[in-house]
Amino acid sequence: MLKTEEIKKLIDEDASSQRKQYAKIGNAYYEGEHKIKEYRMFYYNADGDLVEDRTRSNERISHPFFTELADQLTAYILSSPENPIQSTTEGLQEQLDIYFDDEFWAEFSELLTGAYVKGFDYLYAYKNEADRTAFEYADGMGVVEVRAKATDDGCDYHIYWYVDRIGKDNQPITRIQVHTTDEIYYYVQQGSGKIELDKERKRNPEPNVIYTDVKSGQEYGSNLGFMPFFRLDYNNKQISGLKPIKALIDDYDLMECGLSNNLQDFDKPIHVVKGFEGNDMDELITNIRTKKAIGVGENGGLDIMTVNVPYEARKVKADEDEKNIYRFGMGLNTIGLKDTTATTNIAIKMAYTLLDLKAEKFERRIKKFLKKIIQIVLDEINAVNGTDYQAKDVKIEFKHEMIVNEQEATQNEKTKAETKQIVMNYLLSASAYIGDEDTLKQICDILDLDFEEVQAKLPKEDDIKNVQADLNAVIPEGDVIEQ
Repeated sequence: MLKTEEIKKLIDEDASSQRKQYAKIGNAYYEGEHKIKEYRMFYYNADGDLVEDRTRSNERISHPFFTELADQLTAYILSSPENPIQSTTEGLQEQLDIYFDDEFWAEFSELLTGAYVKGFDYLYAYKNEADRTAFEYADGMGVVEVRAKATDDGCDYHIYWYVDRIGKDNQPITRIQVHTTDEIYYYVQQGSGKIELDKERKRNPEPNVIYTDVKSGQEYGSNLGFMPFFRLDYNNKQISGLKPIKALIDDYDLMECGLSNNLQDFDKPIHVVKGFEGNDMDELITNIRTKKAIGVGENGGLDIMTVNVPYEARKVKADEDEKNIYRFGMGLNTIGLKDTTATTNIAIKMAYTLLDLKAEKFERRIKKFLKKIIQIVLDEINAVNGTDYQAKDVKIEFKHEMIVNEQEATQNEKTKAETKQIVMNYLLSASAYIGDEDTLKQICDILDLDFEEVQAKLPKEDDIKNVQADLNAVIPEGDVIEQ
């Protein structure tokens, strides 16, 4: 088992790794903590020293494009109300729906967002109260994979840590768990102090699963049979989706904040006074503000000057940055789709192209990840029910829903229906020439009906003759039925 010194060293090394540093930046940008927050302005004073300018406006506003792109991708992948995990094998779908329910997809949604934001993230497996394997989201920033050798595929341990609360002297209380295939060790750390076994735990270590005998009240443990943490990577390098667009977002922040600063600094006119009759500049300023009048000498005068803010240049640059953020971030720019009544469905579909490509690429990794989860679920279903379901019995398919022009869609459906009606009327009028059977086949093709099923429901020729005979028996020939 790992020693407390080893645990601390592993956590510190993992936190300072390049992978976690990139993930930390991605997480910060998702929460709106951009580089612009650290922006400062300096100037050289009369002595030639570089000092910070605290008199000028310095707006530091983050524009959370990355937050939108991350949530947009997750929502698009999971946009269909249908369960993406489907099976046509008898009895299996009902079992799958128990495991992959709304609660699972809520946790899975957090996983998808986290994997895109950080470059990787985790699901944690455990046994719920119904003695079924369930899964919940685990923040990847607090998961440390420990291997005996760096080249090993599997992990010997998973260390999971999180800040539980802030204690005395503003010191964080950190809870640490060390997971193996059989049991969990619990530790606690106050501030940056020593890591110690958590004495609040009744059993430490404790088994992955604890059962209680109803009659005797005796507790006994069991294991999951596998390591409980499952990692989903956004790409091979486990790099955040922020990387290709970070510089563009920073530039956009700089352009927009620079414009805000200019508007605040130069929104007041500059008064140029010539021949001022007085010695106190404060008196001059007071007269301008209150009396709206000043005294000047014989050749004196007052000119009011304004500074033209370079608005257009900054705006054009910011607009270009915004366009490129959605372009290289492969997202849906909804600005062009505000008026969907004036935008055709073809144009809307084209706007989704980049988001489609990004989602499709990510879904390949998601399906590979889900197959591991599904296999665990199938093994449990088979063990409990004595079945022999296989992975090939399950299909994973993500269906996407997108914005549409409802007016155009309705008009298209109306046009299709009218076209079908015209064709059917033509067939019915020509049925005497092409025959009843061929007419029926053509109508079934138009209405997407099964010809053989429809034909089987039609009355047979013998049945028609029998009905006619019955009518003749009831109504003798020559009799007239009064209307």
